[in-house]
Amino acid sequence: MKLNARLLAVSALMAVCSASFAQSTATTVQRDVNQQRRIEDGLKSGELTVQEAGKLEREEGRIDKLQSRELKDGHLSDAERARLRAAQNRASADINRLESNGQVASPNSRSAKRMEADVQHNINQQRRIESGLQDGSLSRREVGQLERGQAEVSHKEAVAAHNGHIARGEQIAVNRAEKHQSARIHRERMEAGGAN
Repeated sequence: MKLNARLLAVSALMAVCSASFAQSTATTVQRDVNQQRRIEDGLKSGELTVQEAGKLEREEGRIDKLQSRELKDGHLSDAERARLRAAQNRASADINRLESNGQVASPNSRSAKRMEADVQHNINQQRRIESGLQDGSLSRREVGQLERGQAEVSHKEAVAAHNGHIARGEQIAVNRAEKHQSARIHRERMEAGGAN
């Protein structure tokens, strides 16, 4: 009887700890969505230039790589969570700084519209990753692997925007990377029996 009660207590504790780990991973992914949304809003308002958005995408890519590395074993330690939080705090401060630096861009330029579309795509991809984590179709380890793909997409966006102009050919290369990542997210979620 005592053994069953202990097993039940240990099982309950493990479930709570597992939910806590998943929540902290979901929190970092949700923060990715929020940062991307802020970049998109800055492009729409003209507070961010295409070049500035590219710099921020490079930083977001570094965060995605860090997430991938930290989730490699499927768990986030307190130290790993702290590193991610610090990197995301720096990115948040950089978004604030660039939005308020007085530079004004044309939100209707072709390059701004292309960058805006890319950032919107990032938002959608991060939401799909977050949903997969929440519905159980993605493990934390799989989320880490998908974040590496997000880092690659962000890198391509940053390279395309480095001079403040995104040419049609550069946009095609970014779109190709986005489609590859989208298919990868879909495949990972379907393999677990989850929904797209």
